[in-house]
Amino acid sequence: MEWEAKSILMARLLPHGAKLTETGDIVSVVTTLQKIATLAAPDGDALQRVATYANEGLAYRTLNKYIPGLSESLRLTNRLSASELVLVRRLFRELCPFLMFSYWISNHAIAEAMRAEPVIHVIDFNASDPEQWIHLLHTLKDLCHADNRPLPFLKITGIHEKKEVLEQTGFLLMREAEKLKFPFFFYPFECKLENLMFEKLPLKPEEPLAIVSVLQLHSLLAADDNQTATTGINSPAELLGKLRIRPSPDSALSPCASPKMECFLNAIWNLKPRLMLITEQESNANEHALKTRLENALIFYGALFDCLEANVPKAREADRTIMERMLLGEEIKNIIACEGVQRKERHEKAETWVRWLELAGFQRRSLSYARMLQATRPLQNYGRGYKLIEHDQCLFVCWDDRPLYSISAWKF
Repeated sequence: MEWEAKSILMARLLPHGAKLTETGDIVSVVTTLQKIATLAAPDGDALQRVATYANEGLAYRTLNKYIPGLSESLRLTNRLSASELVLVRRLFRELCPFLMFSYWISNHAIAEAMRAEPVIHVIDFNASDPEQWIHLLHTLKDLCHADNRPLPFLKITGIHEKKEVLEQTGFLLMREAEKLKFPFFFYPFECKLENLMFEKLPLKPEEPLAIVSVLQLHSLLAADDNQTATTGINSPAELLGKLRIRPSPDSALSPCASPKMECFLNAIWNLKPRLMLITEQESNANEHALKTRLENALIFYGALFDCLEANVPKAREADRTIMERMLLGEEIKNIIACEGVQRKERHEKAETWVRWLELAGFQRRSLSYARMLQATRPLQNYGRGYKLIEHDQCLFVCWDDRPLYSISAWKF
């Protein structure tokens, strides 16, 4: 078959396979998955690579449906070690600009909001990449030198569920701070984000606080199927009545909102942060219907894989393959294969995050046009097709006019 015909067939077969997994027709499901497998390839073009992981997700979902527990026993889900987590995060940062733009823009916003403060405290909701805070150390030092004022004392509280990740991040940051003679302290806080006990964070009322979340908040949307049983609430409508946050009508959370997210945003608001910076995928992978969820995932990851294919040099194709398999491929499989609390990749678009955060009491803070221009300059180093645009006080990193990631700033 010609490439175009294969692409069209894959684009039809994947949603059809998703629909079949819900019908109970196991023979048709297996036949369809086999057809997709002959067309997909982990080393093929962007659509073939995305289809590979989408097909694996459908297979995992089917196996778990008909033989519950077997998929876990066979360890079909990829459980990364601490060193692997650090590796794939670094590869993603190096191979495409989305994380770096988030880091640069967030750091300039923090430096501007905390200008002339003697102490700055930052809470990082996923302290697996020291690169952001190394950049912040240099940014603050340059600004203090330009203003002829002393360096502030920078405190970073890093949250992560793996102790080894925190140890490595802390070691690299302390080493860089020593080189720069920058007063600095890293406080490791080992826990899952969903289990974070805010009252145990090392906070002081007099210290201005910034909170940074890079691709983390969406995991808190994971719905607990037993929530009504544990809360004594009898219906989704009654549950919504007890929440201060009301999901938008077009959101996949309606009519089943996330009490976990409600409580988390309320807890952040009570900390009275001077600034909160949020980076999230600009996609909707939180639909109830599997077929729609899969189609949205194909659009988002198809564009992401396409930009990687276009701009990653041949010398680094092996790194790209590793990162796609261990990071992006696992996200695709989670979106398709999992439900309930196991489905952590629940992406929502910026307009939905804006509504939730405003209902939680936060106010949007504009990200300056000057910072956007400064962040845009290095785009050429990553290749063609990347754009940074501003809309409704949010910044969007785009590939060929398709927004892929949003960056927004918030204040108490």
